[in-house]
Amino acid sequence: MEAMSTTDAAALIENLRSNLDSVIFGKHDVIGHLIVAVLAEGSVLLEDVPGVGKTTLAKALAASIDLQFARVQCTPDLLPSDIVGFSVFQPQDGSFEFRPGPVFSQLLVMDEINRASPRTQSALLEAMAVKQVTVDGRKQALPTPFIVIATQNPIRFASTFPLPEAQLDRFMFQLSMSYPDAESEIDLLLAQRQTSPVESIRAVISQTQLRQLQHMVREVHVSRPVAAYVVAIVAATRVDSRLKLGCSPRGSQWLLRAGQSRALTLDRDYLLPDDIAHLAPLALSHRVVASESINFDIEQNRRIIRDIVSTVEVPV
Repeated sequence: MEAMSTTDAAALIENLRSNLDSVIFGKHDVIGHLIVAVLAEGSVLLEDVPGVGKTTLAKALAASIDLQFARVQCTPDLLPSDIVGFSVFQPQDGSFEFRPGPVFSQLLVMDEINRASPRTQSALLEAMAVKQVTVDGRKQALPTPFIVIATQNPIRFASTFPLPEAQLDRFMFQLSMSYPDAESEIDLLLAQRQTSPVESIRAVISQTQLRQLQHMVREVHVSRPVAAYVVAIVAATRVDSRLKLGCSPRGSQWLLRAGQSRALTLDRDYLLPDDIAHLAPLALSHRVVASESINFDIEQNRRIIRDIVSTVEVPV
């Protein structure tokens, strides 16, 4: 495999960004953060009201990268076997044949994940943690790469089951789409007069190129002071009086990896404190629980994380 320079990587990433921008209008930042997560081999939770383009963005990503794609529409009666698969009895020889479910894909879109029951949600815990599932006592490895893009409606909506902290902790980022501005919505209406733009986009990154980019992310240099900066931010969430639950070490790992990925998208092979400060609210806010909050409030959590970041000394 021929080595790729950071400049070549940045050019590939820009092609991917342009592909997604041609489908999702006015959401440049959200698209950038989604790309950061994919290159870092992290999963993403997209939360917002219905109809703002969450599923369309996930489908556009799948079409832009040459990956095996599967989509699951979550409902309260969805079973774990509908996701991971099940064994079918073969009367000819008395054996059982395993029929893999949609989780055996490289890019899995879980649409409206919080409409699935907690039992079904838990079917993804092992898959997202160790890239495998256990069916009938047998471990089954998942394809590489394995990325989950999940969408969910706000938890105050009817017939939703809030994701528990352990499930949220598996996601690298929780992102919000929000409503488009007026000009972007006009562009959307005009672009979809005859057909959806997502139907016409083509893959701009191959599986081989994606694996190269993901390997380059892991090779981005991290100095000890910057790693200490990550730990200091995460440690501060564990002692802040506004939070009754701080970030786990998994939060530190994902924040560091996300920072490495952002550095690569900016044509750098080294990590800066600015990468960490920029991504901390996205990587940590869904991993903490506010002391005075009755319902989960991601915006409140982000404000707290931003405030914490502003108080931690930046390494020189």
